[in-house]
Amino acid sequence: MAGRITSLLDPSRVALSLKSSKRTAALNEVARLLEGHADVANFSGFYDELLARDRLDTTCLGNGVALPHARTEHVKKIVMAVGRSDTGVPFDSNGEIVRLFFVLGTPKTKPGDYLAVVSALCKILKDPADRATFLNASTPDAFIAAIAAAEAKLGL
Repeated sequence: MAGRITSLLDPSRVALSLKSSKRTAALNEVARLLEGHADVANFSGFYDELLARDRLDTTCLGNGVALPHARTEHVKKIVMAVGRSDTGVPFDSNGEIVRLFFVLGTPKTKPGDYLAVVSALCKILKDPADRATFLNASTPDAFIAAIAAAEAKLGL
């Protein structure tokens, strides 16, 4: 059975070579992977709320990882897209360079599901060896397999 994170991932929504070198452009590049997703009722509404949330406070988790997210009525179920930058993107006022972006949209009515997914992501991303594997995955399928292996190791 797929874990909490792998069940949300699809190779078509994993971009391993982001072209953008600016924060908002990188967020747009990753979020656009969700455009047309069956569970995104209104992409532009979702994207506007994603940007608004990101302006409130940094969504950078440290260690080169960011979790831009929006709790919104514009998605029917939790959706996720992933982007990876080879060079990294300056992300916040502290100068944190982000290489892994996990863009998440969750329905406002499902705060428990949202917290479970964020908790699982944080556990997986805590391990430096796992982060290195994610940064070196050669294909979206290999990236998802690495997430699955990390989930299995943690019993998620």
